[in-house]
Amino acid sequence: MTIKTLIVDDHEIVRFGIRSLFQTFDQLQIEVVGEADNGRTAVEMSRQEKPDVVIMDISLPDMNGIEATRQIRKSCPKTKVVVLSMHNGRRYVREMVQMGISGYVLKSSIFNDLQNAMLSAMNNQVYLSPKITQLVTEDYLALLNNPQRNESPLSGKQREILQLIAEGKSSKEIAAIMQIGVKAVESARHRIMDKLQIDNVADLTKYAIQEGLTSLDF
Repeated sequence: MTIKTLIVDDHEIVRFGIRSLFQTFDQLQIEVVGEADNGRTAVEMSRQEKPDVVIMDISLPDMNGIEATRQIRKSCPKTKVVVLSMHNGRRYVREMVQMGISGYVLKSSIFNDLQNAMLSAMNNQVYLSPKITQLVTEDYLALLNNPQRNESPLSGKQREILQLIAEGKSSKEIAAIMQIGVKAVESARHRIMDKLQIDNVADLTKYAIQEGLTSLDF
């Protein structure tokens, strides 16, 4: 079985390592159709290349892996997304699982889990690293006890803009990246602040980190 795959990670050495690992697979043939070092490029390449599987990191510049996955799942519904990340926080896992990912593999267990995750994805199944399975189970039980748990008050577009603000981008830079007007960015910034009841960039950045929109580690 040959699987057309897009690798998304902002570190070149990690992308190289994933390529090298693919060569050791004994049950799959992997054709790497492209690499992306940020979420926005990943979305564009997914639309162009129509890969079978996207290997997706979470902490990415310009657009994080969560938002990139949301857009890929919407525009390329046949493409499977397998998360490969160091992050195992509940918020990250919850959002990714809710979007219908096909796998969530921790980088610490990549050698044992990645091939199994990709096999599961191609069989329309979901593969989770053991630590992630535990978190999902605990989160499900918590949801049963608290069905009214709060969701994010921001839209997907507002979350994109918030990430870019938190990464220090100016309104002009955000407008260029998102291909919208500067006034639209300023208007969105004000709506975000109103919704979150936050009146300064420092607290917006703190909120973005807490929500998993950025980790500022790139």
